Amino acid sequence: MTEHVILIADDDRAIRTVLEQALGRAGYDVRSTDNASTLWRWVSEGEGDLVITDVVMPDGNGLDLLPQMRQTRPELPILVMSAQNNMMTAIKAAERGAYEYLPKPFDLIELAGVVERALSTPKSAVQKSDDADEEMPLIGRSAAMQEIYRLLARLMSTDLTVLISGESGTGKELVALALHDYGKRKRGPFVAVNMAAIPRELIESELFGHEKGAFTGANNRGVGRFEQAESGTLFLDEIGDMPIEAQTRLLRVLQQGEYTTVGGRVPIRTDVRIVAATNRNLRQLVRQGLFREDLFYRLNVVPLRLPPLRDRAEDIADLARHFLGLAAEEGLPLKSLTPEAFNELGQYPWPGNVRELENLIRRLAALYAEDTIDAGVIRSELAEANATSGDFGGLDNESLGEAVERHLNKYFAAHTDGLPPDGLYDRILHEIERPLISISLEATRGNQIKAAGLLGLNRNTLRKKIRELDIPVIRSGK
Repeated sequence: MTEHVILIADDDRAIRTVLEQALGRAGYDVRSTDNASTLWRWVSEGEGDLVITDVVMPDGNGLDLLPQMRQTRPELPILVMSAQNNMMTAIKAAERGAYEYLPKPFDLIELAGVVERALSTPKSAVQKSDDADEEMPLIGRSAAMQEIYRLLARLMSTDLTVLISGESGTGKELVALALHDYGKRKRGPFVAVNMAAIPRELIESELFGHEKGAFTGANNRGVGRFEQAESGTLFLDEIGDMPIEAQTRLLRVLQQGEYTTVGGRVPIRTDVRIVAATNRNLRQLVRQGLFREDLFYRLNVVPLRLPPLRDRAEDIADLARHFLGLAAEEGLPLKSLTPEAFNELGQYPWPGNVRELENLIRRLAALYAEDTIDAGVIRSELAEANATSGDFGGLDNESLGEAVERHLNKYFAAHTDGLPPDGLYDRILHEIERPLISISLEATRGNQIKAAGLLGLNRNTLRKKIRELDIPVIRSGK
């Protein structure tokens, strides 16, 4: 078998040495240089079967050299490595034709696998696209975010359906917007719709549109979000809150590429990319019969899970500086934080994730007169936030199952001398039943028909339980 020649360009001698040794042991002929001009000369003379290049070098930029190398040698796989671990570096590398982007420090075993894959896969010329601008929609240099950037870079040239999961406030819509703004459909519309913000009975009309007279109040034809997003991207946020009926319609779109409006009969072809997001456990909803299993697998083509901020604490300082800069651009005084203040931010668990951090920084920029914010101010603000939110701070998007699990863990932990008394199952059902019915009656203003529907009970069954549990029913006006 012919020995493959690998060309390496990096101004860091230690990096070159490590790569030469690792790839040499793998059986490759390795040539390395510390500058861009030598790399370009080798490539233009037809040398090398694969290139590994740094971005910043003394005489040039590896990203700027990429289009030249691609134009001259379109079949040549090029790996880009960089210590500039941000999203735009990954996107630019992908847009300009890189086979793979590797953030420093990288794993040598992973690198060897990428090299082997690149050399064994026939590569065709990569279609050029416009350079991305410098504004970064996502901030962070942590290892967790590097994986997100790399996955996003691979997805930019595809139309694959993506399911973004993560806690509230982690930036799911920003990721969806990045997939659109730097992807194949960036010249089309980006339409976002939040399932949790639309009355359940109106979701189908909101998504698919309706014909005149389709329901009471439909005096004109209504344009749905699918029609608005034609040739672009439709972002379905909080997809776990979509009713089963709408799930069936959405499944048809994903399977057949067409839909019908509410009240309509003629199928309408559609050309949109679907990006969905959720902060709920869809697999659990499938098991509970609340989410269609076939729809879940249609949406989960490329799963992308965003890490909570507490799992990437090393990004907090960069995020805080970014939000201070945004506040200054909006006309607020430019502030800075002391090292001790950054440390305080890093110790906080951030149950509201990036959104909570952004709100704090904007509040500090607006309300504090000092140019420099110290640790005492941060401690005071975070303590006040905890006091305001109480025991349920940051849990406003907690699922019912998660809330029950959290309280059960506390209940078991309180029995330090052993397990709780026997009969726990029936006891918990009894404890839950009364407040569940009582709160449902409050939510429906004492309307037992609505409460029975909400609970999924027969009306007579509900009345019987109200009597047995001695639950007061107070009727109130609308």
